[in-house]
Amino acid sequence: MLIIAYISFVVLSGICAVFHFKCKSGQSVEMAIANPNFVAFQKSYFKVYFPALMAEWLQGPYLYKLYSHYGFIDTQIAIIYVCGFASSVVFGTSAGYLASAFGRKKACVVFTLLYSLCCLTKLSRNYGILICGRVLGGISTSLLFTAFDAWYLYEHTQTHSFPNEWVPATFAKATLYNSVISVAAGILANTIAEWIGFGPVAPFVLAIPFLITAGVLIQFTWDENYGGKQMKVIQPCMESLRHIVTNKRVMLIGVVTSLFESAMYIFVFLWTPVLDRAHHFPPLGIVFSCFMLCVTLGSFFFNFTIKNGISPSKVVILTVIVASLANIGASLASANHPRSSFMMFIILELACGVYFPAMGWLRQRILPEAHHAGIINWFRVPLNAIAAVVLMVLHDTHSSHGISAIFALCSILLAIAGIAAFHLFVLSKGDDNLKIVLDEEEALQ
Repeated sequence: MLIIAYISFVVLSGICAVFHFKCKSGQSVEMAIANPNFVAFQKSYFKVYFPALMAEWLQGPYLYKLYSHYGFIDTQIAIIYVCGFASSVVFGTSAGYLASAFGRKKACVVFTLLYSLCCLTKLSRNYGILICGRVLGGISTSLLFTAFDAWYLYEHTQTHSFPNEWVPATFAKATLYNSVISVAAGILANTIAEWIGFGPVAPFVLAIPFLITAGVLIQFTWDENYGGKQMKVIQPCMESLRHIVTNKRVMLIGVVTSLFESAMYIFVFLWTPVLDRAHHFPPLGIVFSCFMLCVTLGSFFFNFTIKNGISPSKVVILTVIVASLANIGASLASANHPRSSFMMFIILELACGVYFPAMGWLRQRILPEAHHAGIINWFRVPLNAIAAVVLMVLHDTHSSHGISAIFALCSILLAIAGIAAFHLFVLSKGDDNLKIVLDEEEALQ
């Protein structure tokens, strides 16, 4: 397991490097904006956002390993994960609205404080404290993926009055560096936890300085902005729900999103115990970096499909099918073949890498712009609920039958998602808004 992980990392890194430089040399539109004020503003955002991302990714490789290291059994670990899902459901649907009402800068500072506290709880072996930490983690993640983007968009369009057309340039660069940061985080976590030997709690401790850095920079370099201090939470939530119920295409996007991404949440719980079976002791940080490289490579594949005029609706169908087949393969291999499972996971992560930008493309053009964030937050409710139910019912990762059953169930969920994706494709035929314009550089967005 050790050798195959390192070989995979080297091979995937090389492939990603080739695709990156090939895509860069082939761009006909330069996304970099020469305006010095915009560049300075962009840097002021990145120097905060990137440390926050590093802190987030550092916690990925060793979360399950830490709980297992403390001696908790699968049932207990599953409950901790479910508490995180529940906090995301409860807080996620209102995080954006609350941040807009009380101040997005304040919300970002609160993120750094709560996430630092979440990391500190990992030093305790007390089960209740670890559950509280997971709840704080769910709240913090909701803030990371709502408050930061909302702050940037307001400052870009309202405070600095930069053209809306420049927004994709920032998000494209953020996406690229997010990939680099996630891979680096896996290597850094592996270094401190295994190579240096500080153990699985070390990456969580290491995340705290990054969070403190981000919090200090936010406090002293960012201005406050609001979406309306008197903004109501209930009304916009209900309005977003109305769009889901009354628009069949929005509903289908929700079905695909909830089923596909719930299967990915379940995978996040499973991959460590599956690969760590029979005392193979894989380098979890390097394995995590391999997964992140696969996601990056998948995004390059999606760019290729866009440039060749392939409909993202078709791409989503294909990725869901591939992910379902990978889960079937993992179900068959999970009993006593960690190496075969690892290869299935590689395929699954490649499918994820293609799926997320493809689905993002569809959401941007189908979901009502004014309620986009609210609708996405509603999608997270069944998403987290499905993952929580599956983990609570089929949580015995020490049983080969239990593992196989979970992967088999995920393949069924993905098959249903594939049917919904095909239905969405049929309903979207003839929609000019979903046609690919080959001279667009949308692959860069």
